Amino acid sequence: MNKAQLVTAMAQKSELTKKDAQAALTSLQKVITKSLAEGDQVQINGFGTFALSYYPARTGRNPQTGASIEIEGANKAVFKASKALKDVL
Repeated sequence: MNKAQLVTAMAQKSELTKKDAQAALTSLQKVITKSLAEGDQVQINGFGTFALSYYPARTGRNPQTGASIEIEGANKAVFKASKALKDVL
């Protein structure tokens, strides 16, 4: 399912127009992105939790030359499904 299909499904399941459903989805994305950028996690009961996970620096290898390279550590967004969502799946 892509974003356009998600907006259509949201509009069909609610009493929102497609334009309002897209605005709601866009605002949800912005709120989650801002919260993660500030280092907070976003927990939606019955759905799951969006959080940051730090991946430390490590040594990798260039596949073309075989030379060792240092890969910087980074924060990555992760999603952990709630028990209710896991039970449905």
